[in-house]
Amino acid sequence: MHIGLIGLGRMGNNMRARLEKNGIDVTGYDTNPEVSDVATVADLVAALPAPRTVWVMVPAGEITDSVIRELEPLLEKGDLVIDGGNSKFTEDFKHAELLAPRGVDFMDAGVSGGIWGLENGYGLMVGGSAEQVARVMPVFDALRPEGPRDEGFVHVGEVGAGHYAKMVHNGIEYALMQAYAEGYELLDTRKDIIKDVTGTFKAWQRGTVVRSWLLDLLVRALEQDPEFEHIEGYVQDSGEGRWTVEEALNNAVPVPTISASIFARFVSRQEDSPAMKAVAALRNQFGGHAVKAVD
Repeated sequence: MHIGLIGLGRMGNNMRARLEKNGIDVTGYDTNPEVSDVATVADLVAALPAPRTVWVMVPAGEITDSVIRELEPLLEKGDLVIDGGNSKFTEDFKHAELLAPRGVDFMDAGVSGGIWGLENGYGLMVGGSAEQVARVMPVFDALRPEGPRDEGFVHVGEVGAGHYAKMVHNGIEYALMQAYAEGYELLDTRKDIIKDVTGTFKAWQRGTVVRSWLLDLLVRALEQDPEFEHIEGYVQDSGEGRWTVEEALNNAVPVPTISASIFARFVSRQEDSPAMKAVAALRNQFGGHAVKAVD
């Protein structure tokens, strides 16, 4: 199978490598000519066999919208565009409607795995038609973790469902990171009792009910910088957490833990905090997100 991939940044380039490793031909385009296979988006479309599959892996919002609008006149009936970024699910409806008059299908894919996806595989949440999902299943099989398909991939529903599921996933992620971070701050505060904070978290990695990959990454971060001396407790949010809370408000669903974790990030921008240092370190570990270094 041969697909086009637009966006060869931190995630996109790793995805290209994993796809190619698993037998998928990839023609990539990026505004950085050093990593791009072709000079223009039009060149990418021309290089693909019909029916074409183009995976868009660029920042959500205006950039994703501009790329899909650039693709629209270049594609033909039967082609497929997959948005694998962290777009808001309502944008998927607009993009599907934009492409439909040309007979071009649209699919949204929530992708989790961060910078570790190349090695471990990506968790995939997909929205779109069953027919198109079946056609490009070799792509999803190449990207997902090894093992049973339903443990790393789900066809959630129609267009918008994939990004909706990813939105909720990220809202939960916010809350989990905040819980670990607050636990870290409490342990770190009572050094008169707790003599080995890193060791405490490390002991939780096997056999306890709080073990998880996020806990493993927190231990890794603590081993690299036990006091988080080189990280400011300043944490950004990428939007999905806010959207989760907005959806909860719109549907009268109580999400106090997720809401609190987002407000905690706002607090982090006002003053330095040991808990926020832990959250910043976790985001850097699993997603390669930038941290603010201490002056």
